[in-house]
Amino acid sequence: MTTAVAAPFRFFSLQVIRTRRLGPSLVRVTFAGDELREFCSNGCDQSLSLFLPHPGQTEPAVPIELGDGWWQAWRELPDDVRAVMRSYTLRQLRRDPDEIDIDFVLHGVEPDAATPAGPASRWAARAAAGDRVLLLGPAVADNRAIRFRPADDTDLVVVWGDETAVPAASAIIESLPAGTRARVWLEVQHAEDIQDLVTEADAEVTWLVRDHQELDAEGAPMALGAIRDAQLPPAERPYVWIAGESGHIKALRRHFVGERGIDRRSVTFVGYWRQGLTEEQLRAAE
Repeated sequence: MTTAVAAPFRFFSLQVIRTRRLGPSLVRVTFAGDELREFCSNGCDQSLSLFLPHPGQTEPAVPIELGDGWWQAWRELPDDVRAVMRSYTLRQLRRDPDEIDIDFVLHGVEPDAATPAGPASRWAARAAAGDRVLLLGPAVADNRAIRFRPADDTDLVVVWGDETAVPAASAIIESLPAGTRARVWLEVQHAEDIQDLVTEADAEVTWLVRDHQELDAEGAPMALGAIRDAQLPPAERPYVWIAGESGHIKALRRHFVGERGIDRRSVTFVGYWRQGLTEEQLRAAE
């Protein structure tokens, strides 16, 4: 089976080598495979497409032998056969040996959960060494699925992300060089989901814990209130990166552009998910 697709992206056949629970809502899954030697990325928020098998399948069903026609052929597979596709960001890439980490948010895996877990959460909660997946990722280091791109003369980096954006935000924070001023807000479900981040930057990281508060589709009152109350350091060339639930990042973008007066070209905003919609529904809506 060939796993090649046109550059700059291609399929990588991988398997789980270990998992680690980071908190009640987060699990880190580490993947390896010979094909990872061709995986290239120089971005901190590298987006990926992960294909997962249905229960009972030994590997995900994706007809990648068709080359560029794989997408339509995959869509035409029966629902109970077609691999589950979900979007994630790369947490870390390591060499010698070649490994990647992807952090999964677990929703609804608790026995008494009000909303049942989706297929990706169920898979991640049960993932074990040897489980096989397909990854559609970059074969070119600088590619369009990297969004964090501050200008060289940026003098203040501002970051907000909910738990779905914590992996990318954490990679961003850890990559910032010494002397970089950064103000960061990260929102998680539980206090036990807070992580220790190491960076050489002058970074002030604030963790916001929702606990059992419901998300508000009209905005992110917790994050928005905290950021509105914050006194940002004076900066001539600030850069803002915000990612997470689509409605929340729109509210935060309005704040930074409309209330803070930051040039909209210096505000990167990425909707990783939308309240009330599955990824399939979100793709259909787009």
